[in-house]
Amino acid sequence: MGFKMGIVGLPNVGKSTLFNALTRTAAAQAANFPFCTIEPNVGEVAVPDTRLDRLAGIASSKEIIPARMTFVDIAGLVKGASKGEGLGNQFLANIRECDAIAHVLRCFEDDDVTHVDGRVDPIADAEVIETELMLADLESIEKRLQNLSRKIKGGDKEAVAQDRLLREAKAVIEDGRPARTVEVAADDAKAWAMLQLLTAKPVLYVCNVEEDNAADGNALSAKVAEMAAEQGAGTVVISAAIEEEISQLEDEERDMFLSEMGLEEAGLDRLIQAGYQLLGLQTYFTVGPKEARAWTIRTGTTAPQAAGVIHGDFERGFIRAETTAYEDFVACGGEQKAREAGKLRAEGKAYVVQDGDVMHFLFNT
Repeated sequence: MGFKMGIVGLPNVGKSTLFNALTRTAAAQAANFPFCTIEPNVGEVAVPDTRLDRLAGIASSKEIIPARMTFVDIAGLVKGASKGEGLGNQFLANIRECDAIAHVLRCFEDDDVTHVDGRVDPIADAEVIETELMLADLESIEKRLQNLSRKIKGGDKEAVAQDRLLREAKAVIEDGRPARTVEVAADDAKAWAMLQLLTAKPVLYVCNVEEDNAADGNALSAKVAEMAAEQGAGTVVISAAIEEEISQLEDEERDMFLSEMGLEEAGLDRLIQAGYQLLGLQTYFTVGPKEARAWTIRTGTTAPQAAGVIHGDFERGFIRAETTAYEDFVACGGEQKAREAGKLRAEGKAYVVQDGDVMHFLFNT
């Protein structure tokens, strides 16, 4: 599995420019006026991972298949979106389908790029969006609570649990805090996720800065970082303009350009890494002469569950997983030599997969 990240923000903060760069397309029209994105654009990108290339080289794999990540460019929200202002309601529904939210915040001064409120204040922008999402959640919660009342009277245990969780969410939102601040017990995690509350989703603040500040950020992005730290959210500093330039370059030119700009890696790489960390994701590999492939799983996934990401039959008929740590696979020069060196392990159903594991599953059909 990959994950789906919704890119949100006020109009003209650089969302569509960033999306174009991330997906190496011009599918999202980047224009200097509100609502130039009138339908959500969806783009899939490969997750960059140098480990995969190295494994493929060792195994002489004919094909390299990276993990995939989905970005959804959602039209600019404005104050009143929860009540249908601008193009609000349809886009709130699009956010609901995402695993995480990337709030793109304008952290640059440019008189040629208008701001919907005529100011540059990323903290205020973030608050506008958060408020609209909280108002949308409150409206949704109220409707659900009304619909649950009949089921509760009939003794429906699932309805009772939903009612309790919804009321917990309502209490924190009415206190001015997003639903993600609710402490959810492990037993309630699945039911909580099923509520699909907008403000329960993990948030990553993306600070869009001027080209000159792409490496270290600026005073505005520093304020965002402070806000994110207080909320337990993630933050990434990028220059959407630079990312758009990079996306048009060949690999060698790209590396040279990054070096000239004082950047170690592209913003895409940092954004994906931050997204993985935010959602508790990691990667394992399957490697052979036919293909080398990266698979995305959640941290804490067991071997049978990891096998199920490839195919349900692998999980149902799981016998064992022949497993080599990435470092051992590379140091030994491949699976056979790792086996001879005693670095290849036979792991059972209880094994928790580690990031970078190279795995071969045995299963009954």
